[in-house]
Amino acid sequence: MVYRKARSGVIATARQNLMESSVRKAEDIQTVVGMLQANLLASSKLFAEVAPPPVPQAFVEQVQRWLPKQVRCVQLANPSTSTVVGSTCGQKAIANFSEQHWIQPRSERDVKPSDVLISPGNSTLIPPPSSTLEQTQLTLVLTAPIYQSNGTLEHLLSAQATLQRREFGQQASLQGYTVVINQDGVILEHPATERIGQTIAQQPNAPVLQSLVDSAIAGEQDTLQLFQENGAEWLAGYTAVEIPAIKGKNQTWVILAIAPMGNALHHLQGIRDVLVLLTLGLISASVLATLFVTRDLAAPLEKLGNYALHMCDRLPSSSAPKNFKIRELNQLAEALDTMVKRLDERADELEVAWQEAQVANQLQSEFLATTSHELRTPLNAIIGSVRLVKDGCCDSWEEVQEFLQQADDAAIHLLKIINDLLDISRIEAGEVELNLQFVAIPDLCQQCLRMMQFSAEKKRIALLFDIAPNLPKIPLDERRVRQMVINLLSNAVKFTPEGGHVELRACRGYGYQLERENRPDRSPINPKTPYLCLEVVDSGIGIPPERWHLLFRPFQQIDASSTRNYEGTGLGLALTKRLVELHGGTLSFNSIPTKGSVFRIWLPTPEV
Repeated sequence: MVYRKARSGVIATARQNLMESSVRKAEDIQTVVGMLQANLLASSKLFAEVAPPPVPQAFVEQVQRWLPKQVRCVQLANPSTSTVVGSTCGQKAIANFSEQHWIQPRSERDVKPSDVLISPGNSTLIPPPSSTLEQTQLTLVLTAPIYQSNGTLEHLLSAQATLQRREFGQQASLQGYTVVINQDGVILEHPATERIGQTIAQQPNAPVLQSLVDSAIAGEQDTLQLFQENGAEWLAGYTAVEIPAIKGKNQTWVILAIAPMGNALHHLQGIRDVLVLLTLGLISASVLATLFVTRDLAAPLEKLGNYALHMCDRLPSSSAPKNFKIRELNQLAEALDTMVKRLDERADELEVAWQEAQVANQLQSEFLATTSHELRTPLNAIIGSVRLVKDGCCDSWEEVQEFLQQADDAAIHLLKIINDLLDISRIEAGEVELNLQFVAIPDLCQQCLRMMQFSAEKKRIALLFDIAPNLPKIPLDERRVRQMVINLLSNAVKFTPEGGHVELRACRGYGYQLERENRPDRSPINPKTPYLCLEVVDSGIGIPPERWHLLFRPFQQIDASSTRNYEGTGLGLALTKRLVELHGGTLSFNSIPTKGSVFRIWLPTPEV
């Protein structure tokens, strides 16, 4: 497969090189023809303009020296007498004087490039090439007219040139041999001299050549697909070139660069030999490696396989076998141990997650039961009170007022439960936005205490406050902060027995100052950040330490059996914690059973 791919790549490269070579050959031929045409035109103008007229023989000899080495013969002829009056290659004419290319007479003597006639030449009239490497197969005769001042044709200046080309036939050469075919299908140049002058119809691969000529004349530049000739495969790149004034009119020549396939694949033979040797070497090395390594490789793999198969039955402290002679197998054993360790960790995590899911499911069930009870209780009170009034079961107006007040209290309690549920849902959905305004903290604390005064007086609970002096106004969401403080005060009053006390404190300062003054057991604040600390202290029943982790969970009551005596859904602290975090702060607490609790709201504030 590698050899086939390399062969295809080499052939593609060879085809590209041959196409480029054909283009270069065409450009060379066109350049040489244009140069000869220009030089001959300049020489004819010189002869017409020199006075007195030069000696013909001396003139042609001088022109011979001027022209490039491709010119083998220069003649000056008199068309009226059809005689050669000056020649560098004998007196036999190289041009056809009867060619009716020049119109006589003409109004001016100036000669244009279109007046230069190009026609095939006779290679037998010119001297042989000086080198055996040069092949003079393509011969052209260029003829330029020389007019008198009255426009009458006076002389014809002819030059016979051979398009010499050095052809390389060595192996690995991709320049290719030159083949020239005119638009009529006549071969003008070919490595095989016997084919010069033949038509492509006489060639063994005539259909392929005809298709090639048609494509080139149509303006295509490409390479010919592989074709067979004389038992060998050949590649050909081709292009077309316009040669002006061939027998009085322009003509298209197809230039081919052809090379045998063996030239392109010459060096590939060495690559194939290397691939064969390399393949044999690899096979031998594989056999030897198999013989020597099988014993050291099979036994460790068998041990590792047995360990993997009996992984479920292994002892927790066991590990994969190691200390093998092959380092990679030791690395595999280490990787296997690491994988088993991670699997054990993931199994433990899944078990913990499953247990938490079970707890969450249980909490959800308890929450639904609690919430349904909490919603049903005020609803039953509202329905019962309204029906008693509706059915006329009241003996006096005062009793009607009492039932309506009970319905009103139950409705307000139900509304609070629903509002707490909606607030938590909106906070978790990210739909709550803070409305920050500068708030006077002493006024806010006084408002909160007044709202709790009635409930505290019913239980003969003393409401105390300790507000730091000179507290400036602080940017807060006043409604949300009031809601947080009232929730904490409400819980403190609810869980404080009769005759107890509840105190509200407020201070502001950097974290390290507040830590030193309040000495919280678990400080959640940054010592370098300024905070507003709102603290609610009560002498209530306290919270057992084993129940602290449930304190701020939504809809979770610390002890459903005891809190039934105090009512509530367990939503207040969860809502307060979320509101504090919405302000970028935190909520901390400390509690001692039967001694009371301390809840602290930490709100970060601008620099003091």
